[in-house]
Amino acid sequence: MRRRDFLACISAWLGAPLAAVFARDGGPQLRLTTFCCDVTPPLGTPIYSSYKPLATIEHPLLAKGVVIDDGKRRCVLCAVDWCELCNSGHRMFRSKLAKAVGTDVSHVAVQTVHQHTAPMGDLDALNLLEQIKDPPPHPDPKFFDAVTDRLAATAKQSIEKLQPFDRIGTGQAKVDRVASSRRIINEHGKCRWRGSNTKGRPELRELPEGLIDPMLKTITFACGDKPLVRLHYYATHPQSFYGDPRASYDFPGIAREKLQEKEGIFQIYFTGCAGDIAAGKYNDASRRARDELAERLLAGMEASAASTQLEPVGRPQWRTAPLLLAPRTNAGYTAADSRAIMENPKKGPVLRIFFGAMRLAFHLRSKRPIELSVLQIGNVHILHLPGEPMIEFQLFAQRSLPDSFVAVAGYGDCDPSYICTKSAFSEGGYEPGASWTTPDSEATLKAAIGRLFGCK
Repeated sequence: MRRRDFLACISAWLGAPLAAVFARDGGPQLRLTTFCCDVTPPLGTPIYSSYKPLATIEHPLLAKGVVIDDGKRRCVLCAVDWCELCNSGHRMFRSKLAKAVGTDVSHVAVQTVHQHTAPMGDLDALNLLEQIKDPPPHPDPKFFDAVTDRLAATAKQSIEKLQPFDRIGTGQAKVDRVASSRRIINEHGKCRWRGSNTKGRPELRELPEGLIDPMLKTITFACGDKPLVRLHYYATHPQSFYGDPRASYDFPGIAREKLQEKEGIFQIYFTGCAGDIAAGKYNDASRRARDELAERLLAGMEASAASTQLEPVGRPQWRTAPLLLAPRTNAGYTAADSRAIMENPKKGPVLRIFFGAMRLAFHLRSKRPIELSVLQIGNVHILHLPGEPMIEFQLFAQRSLPDSFVAVAGYGDCDPSYICTKSAFSEGGYEPGASWTTPDSEATLKAAIGRLFGCK
């Protein structure tokens, strides 16, 4: 083992005194720590997507993160086993994590994994529901304070365990028979839609995979040759079956936790630009199908980790860019339309909450930009995007830096809902109908990504 590797690893065992020696040895003094917090709502909480009272916790919902300290500033990457976080709910997660670890909120990225057996966390929408007569079942907004306090306390405790790292590794592998496009475009330029499962629809299973990103990417932080944490990035809706009052981290969480147990290395999973990607071609909504999806995703994660090449790590660079997306104001999408849906007791809870309160909340915050961010370490770029972006935005980001390793996490602030390509609005299908933004959002988001990457 080389002297620098030896000192770094001894420092990890003995703590701060030798960390200073490592810093004087010529490289940046980099340290990290990880945290994991149970963020499952209490039993009885109305839970997405049924909004029936939570009756069963099949798997605990986890918030898993890493704190990176370069001696001057800390940054946080956190993935939460919730369906979505929006508006002030998303800001609450970020701001409490920032205060807990001693950094600025602009250096905290919080993404949801987007399981559909998990809370839909739009605090602004929930507060709107609290103001109307006979609202649909929804989580208590006070739960946000309790769960973020618990998460912040866990992150704060983790700072006591900061340890040096001096290597960063990248790997990738193709995932077999998990992701498939939800949008198959026919010869007339129109969308044939395939959802997250094809139960009773064998003809949809026969359609091709369509446009996906088949590669799962893994970033590893290590001390010498010893991996400390792995971050995985893959683009698909992470759901097998849902609609019952059950909490589950579904097949990505199953694969993630199995690999953590097998390797003894902390694992975090981020969902990429999966707005138009799901497991529908390979999923019949059975438990057997979920087990198979989990095993195939696990195989992809293991292959990606096995392909990892470690290199000396440079000082992290964190950049942000504002994104302002215009709300749709055409018939059926106005603020007044959204309020009417929210207040209509004859409509179901999903319509009243998603197409009513959440869409209204987007209108009310439309003058306030969303913050995008990228963490760059050498040739590695980790891009954090909002909403449910289509796969095109992930592929665009990779094309923009063809000589770099680009990992993309979607599902940051999900207030805009689906972020679609301009062509999707003429092709039809579910995604543009559930997008709160205009067709110009494609150009706007791509321009913001270009600014983050320093592209013209």
